Amino acid sequence: MLKRRSSKVQKKRCQDVNECPESTNSASAKRMRIPKPEDAIMVGVSAGALFDTRSSVKIYEEKGTAGYIQHMIKCEKCPFGKGNAFSFVVALGNVNKKLLEMDPDEKCLFDVVLLTNNSAQAGVRLINSINHYGLNIERACFTGGSSKSIGKYLEAYKTDLYLSTNEEEVKKAIESGIGAATIYTGVECDQNLDTNQLRIAFDGDATLFNDEAEIIAKKQGLDKFFENETLKAEIPLGTGPMKRFAMLLGSIKKKFKCKEDCPIRVYLITARGAATSGERALITLRSWGLEVDEALFLSGASKGPLLEEIKPHLFFDDSQKNIDSGLEYGVNTSAHVPYGISQDMSEGGTAQ
Repeated sequence: MLKRRSSKVQKKRCQDVNECPESTNSASAKRMRIPKPEDAIMVGVSAGALFDTRSSVKIYEEKGTAGYIQHMIKCEKCPFGKGNAFSFVVALGNVNKKLLEMDPDEKCLFDVVLLTNNSAQAGVRLINSINHYGLNIERACFTGGSSKSIGKYLEAYKTDLYLSTNEEEVKKAIESGIGAATIYTGVECDQNLDTNQLRIAFDGDATLFNDEAEIIAKKQGLDKFFENETLKAEIPLGTGPMKRFAMLLGSIKKKFKCKEDCPIRVYLITARGAATSGERALITLRSWGLEVDEALFLSGASKGPLLEEIKPHLFFDDSQKNIDSGLEYGVNTSAHVPYGISQDMSEGGTAQ
């Protein structure tokens, strides 16, 4: 009787805010052990990236902090809907399961940390949402409105990847040497992506690689860019903000080398042309020891149609134009990396 009464109360509360998402995993599902941060691949996600918090944010904007906290407490039994990083987090958990199936003593696992500006009072709803979906997230930081604290905790955890809806926090993370990207919330979040295989797509210049070549393309034009890439074809490009995370994915992929079905698939999807500038990109990856499953050279064509076919759990790109192309084709997991010359010069470059 107690359970039934609780269920009715929860339903009423959910109707108050027009949010009552179905559970995708039993909250009582068996939990995986949480790895030690020094052994794990640390992934930080904001509340707005993991869950669809748009309606609650609107209440904050209309009623301020006190009204927002009151709303969060009133609705704390009603879980949030899924955000644009939700499927990515679930896919990470599935990779962990397969790693532990191969080796129960495996230490190098993905570990997700929730980092949010929410106060501890509002945090109960977020914890209930985590349990509602059966997510294996045990580490959380509720900073009570302090973005500065989030930056400190990212560094303290030696975070390998940070996803947030706050572009300023993402920029600061990149400046601190942390791979980071902005996830967008102004698009529909209902994705239903297959999470049995983790699919990550990286742009090349100013994402995996530094923006050395892109600077030439934007400032001096494509002819100079092609000339430079021909001269330096066998000289690897420098490190971009997403290299570390890509390399960690590569190291996990190698653990499944003898298996038929690898639970991770990595894509390079670049505006470079294959014949004119593709050689240097591939030689760079080879010099790093990073094997991608597919390398797609678009020679400036729109990325959206190919991303629609790939259906990545995350697509990283420094160009807002390419992110918009992904969003246009329903790839809501397109994540902007605010790094390099494209942030100051949006036109021109290899995307021509």
